[in-house]
Amino acid sequence: MGFVNGSPQPVPPAQFLALPLRERLRILTTHWVDDGFGTPRMLHVVYILKMLGLYFAIGLAITSWTTDHVHFTDPGTWFDNVVVYQKLAVWLMLLEVLGLGGTFGPLCGHFVPMVGNIRYWLRPGTLRMAPWGRHVPFTGGDERTLFDVALYVAVLASLVVPLVAPAEPVALLPAGTGPQELVAPAAFLPILVTMPLMGLRDKVIFLAARSEQYLPIMALSAALGAIALAEDASPADFVNLVVAFKIVICVVWIGAGVSKLGEHFSNVVPPMISNSPGQLNLVKRLHYRDAPRDLRPSRLATFLAHVGGTTVEILIPVALLLTANNTVAMLGAIAMLVFHLFITSTFPLAVPLEWNVYFGYVAVVLWGGTDLGAGFDASVYNIGEFSKPWLLVPIFAVLLFGPVLGNLRPDLVSFLPSMRQYAGNWASAVWAMKPGVEDRIATLPLAETQVAQLQRMQPMPYEAGEAEMMIQKALAWRAMHSQGRGLFSVLYEHLDDIESRTVREAEFVCTTLLGWNFGDGHLHDERLIAAVQKRLGLEPGDLVVAYCESQPTPWRRSRPQEYRVIDAALGVVERGSWDVRDCVREQPWLPNGPIPLQVGWSADGYRRQHTLTSGKDPVS
Repeated sequence: MGFVNGSPQPVPPAQFLALPLRERLRILTTHWVDDGFGTPRMLHVVYILKMLGLYFAIGLAITSWTTDHVHFTDPGTWFDNVVVYQKLAVWLMLLEVLGLGGTFGPLCGHFVPMVGNIRYWLRPGTLRMAPWGRHVPFTGGDERTLFDVALYVAVLASLVVPLVAPAEPVALLPAGTGPQELVAPAAFLPILVTMPLMGLRDKVIFLAARSEQYLPIMALSAALGAIALAEDASPADFVNLVVAFKIVICVVWIGAGVSKLGEHFSNVVPPMISNSPGQLNLVKRLHYRDAPRDLRPSRLATFLAHVGGTTVEILIPVALLLTANNTVAMLGAIAMLVFHLFITSTFPLAVPLEWNVYFGYVAVVLWGGTDLGAGFDASVYNIGEFSKPWLLVPIFAVLLFGPVLGNLRPDLVSFLPSMRQYAGNWASAVWAMKPGVEDRIATLPLAETQVAQLQRMQPMPYEAGEAEMMIQKALAWRAMHSQGRGLFSVLYEHLDDIESRTVREAEFVCTTLLGWNFGDGHLHDERLIAAVQKRLGLEPGDLVVAYCESQPTPWRRSRPQEYRVIDAALGVVERGSWDVRDCVREQPWLPNGPIPLQVGWSADGYRRQHTLTSGKDPVS
């Protein structure tokens, strides 16, 4: 992997493109072990500069400009003022909505230009995804209107308000506490109104803002912040707000940890480590059983997944919520900072770098660095310090609603409110298109293919074959995860012409159609496919999609994961399931053939093009 050029391709592109899909997957998955996505190191520098400069430097400068006690030239003040927690959350939410946060750049399918979001959402006529268009009046349809653009602009303006609003001093604080400030509670009201309205018109923007995490911070800042700043406030009111902030971040950590239980997450760690530009190839290979012959996760990878990952994300936050010991609080904060810095160093696809660094940073702010004096140190404000215990019931009810429902009924909740970040248990899809269909999709507004973007990429544009090979690495990445083996099995069982088709990872397709994707398969399910069909009028068989839903409660003894087959012209034509254990036992390229599928339903008159591996007749 060079600084300007990507890593060399394992075989010449012309030779590669002539191979069967299964062999292409084998080559690219084994190549991924050492090279990951293979992007030039120059792009990693761009990501780092964006994270440190655009997010932290400018964010802290704005905080310093709008507060009295945070000083840009005094790093100590960055950690001992709770207002930093509020300001940086608003700033990051704004960057996410603009497209300068997690989904910026090549690691999320944005090559040229590197920004999606705002380019799509300021343009009438682009696609939008209303979550409940059939049930909520005035939200139906799938085309962006001038009203949607105006609402999006209102969202941006609403985020600017608390960002630039001068902080207000907290008059009554616990004895010995140094000066503290909070963002004016009223400054959060515009975004608490405009973002939910935006979400009803277009869930993509709502999710892109990471609303499930930042809106609770803002709602608590408005409600409990108003109490802490009131004339009749008591010192305990400020403590309540700090504890509530801690609860928010701990729910995110614990929810993410619980979602990693089961057999999916072990398969996430090896390809994530392989994408890290700072890891030696020897270390990368230690995460596989016997690369390149056996790419299943090694014992080391499983240990890191469920001890270094799952256990850390559950036990340390629980300890941080309960501890009254300063040393425990500091050690826990440092552990979570290291945890997030490690994830950041791997440059995971979708690149949630700022999000990871923010969560590690505020762990130090809330537990390690907020020295508020003798007797009341925010580092040990625990849940037992909350002076209005009855308020904890609605706080936990709101924060836990998404994770609980999302684990029980993942079909109803995005993986983001479900707190299933990078858990490996995702709703996912792979699109298989007949020749010419991808070119027709590229005629939709702003929907230029990544292959075309790579051929315009500067300073070293890709040749057409190299660009195609590069984009197929996204298929290899999917195949290295548990659900990828199931999705490719579905395609093999249904399409006898798969070798002549253009096969694409659905997240990359979704990015070109909606401007954003963060791993949420619900964004590219049959609703998006129907929107494409309405505009292109494809014939039956032109576009066939293998789609799977997240596995509910993956820690149960029963391990089915549901799939469905979607034909753009016909809709859903088959539903069924596979056993996750069959997925994790196989190699990414399925050398032993498709895993067994259990068909539950088939549309009237529908017949597979291919028979089941069990030798049964085609389903009809």
